Amino acid sequence: MTQKEYLTREERAQRLLENPNTHILRVNDNHFQMKSLATNRVYDITTQFSKWSCTCPDHKYRMVECKHIKAIQISIKLREEVRQRNKVTINPVSTSECVFCHGGNIKRYGIRKNKYGDIQRQKCYDCMKTFSINIGFEGMRSSSKIITSALQLYFTGESLRGIQKFLRLQGVNVNHTTIYKWIKKYTTLMKTHLDNIIPQVGDTWRADEVYVKVKGDPKYLFALMDDETRFWIAQEVADSKFKHDARNLLRMGKEKMQTKPNVFVTDGLGVYKDAFKKEYGAVKKGSPIHVRHISLHGDRNNNKMERLNGEFRDREKIVRGVKKKDSPIFDGYQIYHNYFRPHMALDGKTPSEACGIEIKGDNKWITVIQNAKKK
Repeated sequence: MTQKEYLTREERAQRLLENPNTHILRVNDNHFQMKSLATNRVYDITTQFSKWSCTCPDHKYRMVECKHIKAIQISIKLREEVRQRNKVTINPVSTSECVFCHGGNIKRYGIRKNKYGDIQRQKCYDCMKTFSINIGFEGMRSSSKIITSALQLYFTGESLRGIQKFLRLQGVNVNHTTIYKWIKKYTTLMKTHLDNIIPQVGDTWRADEVYVKVKGDPKYLFALMDDETRFWIAQEVADSKFKHDARNLLRMGKEKMQTKPNVFVTDGLGVYKDAFKKEYGAVKKGSPIHVRHISLHGDRNNNKMERLNGEFRDREKIVRGVKKKDSPIFDGYQIYHNYFRPHMALDGKTPSEACGIEIKGDNKWITVIQNAKKK
């Protein structure tokens, strides 16, 4: 007998994963594809109600969990272990020391009330001084709850003037231009902080583009997304669809995630093919593969990216076109999609939670803003 015949299916699956020429295409949550290393056949591995099946002869005729099924199971388990091991938790900022003497013997000392909102006062029993801590919202006339409510409303689809009317019902009289300044300020602050966190994304990425008007001129928003977690990795606004150099988009994704995908899924647009070859070095065996999905039905589609495009288009319709190319709606909606918007396809989790990033606190906007300001 040869050495291969002595190996268990688990051992063969492990060797299969260690082979650089092995590529697992994740069609959806329950459907994977794997190309045979010995032939040109592509095997479909599916799961339903915890029951696995594969189109390879080993499973088809022997009705056992073949090495392809075992490889998928091991891959999923390893990825979850990595996410748990590298889990990032963003906790609410603690106000546990005095701003004057830095002592830790402080207690709450009533509420400071003014026409812009209530702020918690603290008293230090070491130096006997009182103070207020309002990290991230210093000098703001409106309270942190009002400002973050405006952010939530804006990115869930409300217009600036609609937010203005809502806040007036709450007794807060603020101009719509002030609300826009809040959005711009805190989008920039959160982006600077969150860009330093590396999410544990999967090994299959997708890219697509969506038409958008900027000051009435036709533009295209190119976006890169992780297939498994729906994490929006990178985006850029381009003047042209067919002449755009998408290499920068792929480079941003590689730099932000500190890795590159094993499988890259797009439609048939030629700019992705050129950028993929240049940026991901698809010239050797074991290099990432590019799957150019060009059909509308079946597994050959890019529906997940189309859903992301639909999200942004729905938001862009409210503002009746983007007014500036550097509008905070681009970076802001990317942050909202990744860290604040629960997804039904992820069982109610946000993409960041699926990537091992958890934001704690009753108001996650305040948690992120205060951590960003503290840094």
